[in-house]
Amino acid sequence: MKKLAIIGTGYVGLVTGVCLAHVGYHVTCIDIDLGRIKKLSNGQCPIYEPELEKLMKLNMEKGNLEFTSTLTSGIQEAEAIFIAVGTPQRTDGSAELKFIQKAVFDIGMTIRHDLTVIVKSTVPVGTCDMVKRTFETLQPSRQIHVVSNPEFLREGSAINDMFYGDRIVIGADHREASIMAEAIYAPFSVPIFCTDVRTAELIKYSSNAFLATKISFINEISTICDKLGANIEDVAMGMGMDKRIGEQFLKAGIGYGGSCFPKDTQALVQMADQLNEDFHLLKSVIQVNQKQRGVLVEKAVERFGSLKGKRVAVLGLSFKPDTDDLRESPALTIIDKLLAEEADVVAFDPAAQYHTINTLKIPRAETIETALKEADLAMIVTEWKEFVNLPLSTFKRWMKSPVIFDGRNCYPITNARNEGIEYHSIGRASTFSTPMNNKDFAIKE
Repeated sequence: MKKLAIIGTGYVGLVTGVCLAHVGYHVTCIDIDLGRIKKLSNGQCPIYEPELEKLMKLNMEKGNLEFTSTLTSGIQEAEAIFIAVGTPQRTDGSAELKFIQKAVFDIGMTIRHDLTVIVKSTVPVGTCDMVKRTFETLQPSRQIHVVSNPEFLREGSAINDMFYGDRIVIGADHREASIMAEAIYAPFSVPIFCTDVRTAELIKYSSNAFLATKISFINEISTICDKLGANIEDVAMGMGMDKRIGEQFLKAGIGYGGSCFPKDTQALVQMADQLNEDFHLLKSVIQVNQKQRGVLVEKAVERFGSLKGKRVAVLGLSFKPDTDDLRESPALTIIDKLLAEEADVVAFDPAAQYHTINTLKIPRAETIETALKEADLAMIVTEWKEFVNLPLSTFKRWMKSPVIFDGRNCYPITNARNEGIEYHSIGRASTFSTPMNNKDFAIKE
C-alpha cells in the first residue's frame, strides 16, 4: 500500500485525500489549523459536500485515513506529497502564493528521502518551476520531482468528479514523475492526459475562463431576450444542439461565483497583463458577470419603484446548490444592493444559513415558510432542489403578495401564470408585463 500525504485540508485537499484513501492508499492529511484537525480526527467534516463525511468516516475506520498537524510525522515514508493549500486572490487579482511557498519550504526542511511532490493547488504558470528550484536549493542531494496536477472538482459533485471525471491532467518534465502520478490515479475510471508542467498549469485557468465566458455570453443574450420577448431557454437549447457549442454552461442566471471562476479569471487576466497582452475578451466576461449580479434588484426596483421598507425573502445564499460555500456568491451582492435600497431582508439556505450569523447583517430564517411569511417579494438566488420542488402555492399561502423574482429560472412560466403568481425570471417573459411585440421592434430597411 502506497503512503501518501496531503498538505491542506480545505475543499480540494480533503476531497482528494478521502478519495485516495477509498481506493486503498494510506493517506495522511496535514493542516496547521489545530481546530480543524481536531474536528476531522473526530470524524466531523468541516465542509458541506454530499457523501464526503460518510466516505471520510468509513476510511478512518479502515485505517486508510488519518489527520495530523505535525508535518514531520505526516510526510514520513510518504512516496508522494500532494500540496493542496489555498491560493487566494490578491487585491490586484493575482494569486497569492505564500501558502504554497511555506508548504514547499517546510517540506524541503523536513524531508529525508526521495519523493514526488504533486501540486494540486491552482497556481500561475511557472509556479512548479519555482517549487523545483526551491527543492534543489534546500535538498540538493535528493531526487524530488515536481508534478502539476490541477483539480477540476465541482462543488456539490466532487466525489463523483474524482471517480468519474472528464480527465486527470498530469504535467511533468521528468518521465519518472509522470509514471508515479499516473500510477497513483490508475484505480480511478478517469482518462489521464499527460503533458509538460507549464501546459498543465495553464489548462486549469483556460478551462475555467472558457466556461465563465459561456456563462457571461448566455447572460448577455438573456438581456436581449428580456427586451425582445424571446425565450432564453429555447435559445440556449437551440444553440446547445450544435455539437460544436454543446448545451452545458448555457443556463442563464445571475452570474457565476464560488472559489474558482472569479479567482481564476482574474488571475489569468493578470498573467496576460504581465506578458503585456490585454485579454479584452476575459475582461468583458468579468464585467458582464458583475453586472448580472444586480439584475434581480434592478427588476424589483423597476417593478415597485422603491424597495424601502419592503420585506424581501432571499432564497439561497451559497453560490450553487449542494454546498455551503459563500465565496463570491451572487447572493452577497444582491443582499448588499437590497440593503442599500433600505429593504427589510431575511434569508434562508438549506446549508449555508448558519454562515449568516457572522457574515451577513440580516436575519436568517429556519424554514422556507418563515422566510416567506408576510414577504412583499421573494428572490430565488440558488437553485436548491428544496426551492425547485417547492409548490408555487406555498408562495401564495405565506407571502403578503406572491411576487417572485427568480434568478435561476426554476419554474415554467405557464405554471406561475396558472397559479396567478406574478413571476419575473431571466430572459423569459414575466407574468406581470407583456413582452415587446412586433410593432415595438422592426428591422430598419
